[in-house]
Amino acid sequence: MKRSKNAKGKPKKKKSFSGRRSKFCKFCVEKLPFIDYKDTKTLSAFTPERGKVLPRRTSGVCAVHQRALVEAIKRARNIALLPFATD
Repeated sequence: MKRSKNAKGKPKKKKSFSGRRSKFCKFCVEKLPFIDYKDTKTLSAFTPERGKVLPRRTSGVCAVHQRALVEAIKRARNIALLPFATD
């Protein structure tokens, strides 16, 4: 099996992603018992300017807390603590 080579004829090196920081769940680290829908400062950190909820891969939240986070954001929107979208 031949290895692919670059323009100078040398074998290509595999890229290493060791410089990336590993993501961690903010709620697991702080050991919060639940995510409060009245805490708009925390919830707004997980909603960008357009009003959408950030996905897990972007925010770094674990699956259990992502589900609770989405539920809290929806509750806060329904009682007008957070906007649905900005104009």
